[in-house]
Amino acid sequence: MTQALPRLVNFEDFVEWLPENSAVRYELHNGDIVEMAQPVGEHEEVISFLTIKISVEINHLGLPYGIPRQVIIRPPEKDSGYCPDVLVLNRANLVNETLWEKQSTLSLGASIPLVIEVVSTNWRDDYYLKYADYEEMGIPEYWIVDYAALGGRTFIGNPKQPTISVCNLVDGEYQVLKFRENDRIVSQAFPDLNLTANQIFKAGLV
Repeated sequence: MTQALPRLVNFEDFVEWLPENSAVRYELHNGDIVEMAQPVGEHEEVISFLTIKISVEINHLGLPYGIPRQVIIRPPEKDSGYCPDVLVLNRANLVNETLWEKQSTLSLGASIPLVIEVVSTNWRDDYYLKYADYEEMGIPEYWIVDYAALGGRTFIGNPKQPTISVCNLVDGEYQVLKFRENDRIVSQAFPDLNLTANQIFKAGLV
């Protein structure tokens, strides 16, 4: 579970405060520094699997994209900073990112063709907070990978079941497609990606 540290700061103070080489990850949520829970092994396996598969697609398509290991997403005009589980970076737009070179920070949706959050105990952050901010930023595609069925029933059904929500930006708003079991994932960013929901949930071990 995430833990909010008892201080209210702006984004600049947060970036300056971030400890180097820390084993603990932190995010800034509307001025609150939040300590992120240590992820479990399965969570990390899903991230690793998706990173490998998407990297292959980037290479295959010859796109000017990369998947940086550590990056901060800052919604413009907000004292928030998120560290997504997987972020696809459009290097061609880095000339427009004023905070990239010194702070590894992105604020423009055009720099982020795809962002992925793998759900853990702080599922409300992914389904509410980040959903709203990523939509407002204009990030074209956002995946919420709920492999352990932790999210609310509104999002993953009743009874709960593992679900991948793929949110595509249409006229400034996210339209959500949900994938479960052997459904093949449909991605606008990577239309040739040939993966089922179960393959992702099991990190390819099915």
